[in-house]
Amino acid sequence: MNDLYKDILIGAVFVIGLLGFISGEFIISSTLFASAAIASNIKVNSKRGKAGQFSWD
Repeated sequence: MNDLYKDILIGAVFVIGLLGFISGEFIISSTLFASAAIASNIKVNSKRGKAGQFSWD
């Protein structure tokens, strides 16, 4: 999976979480927001080469 697909996937999860929040699905939207944030942080930290961080590879 290259970086463009990862960015699209993270963005889609965020937008779906936002739409879920607007429609009142607070538990689902919270889970989607958290997964988007974790995935984004993992992606950034793996590019920086920080030790002890999870990686997409």
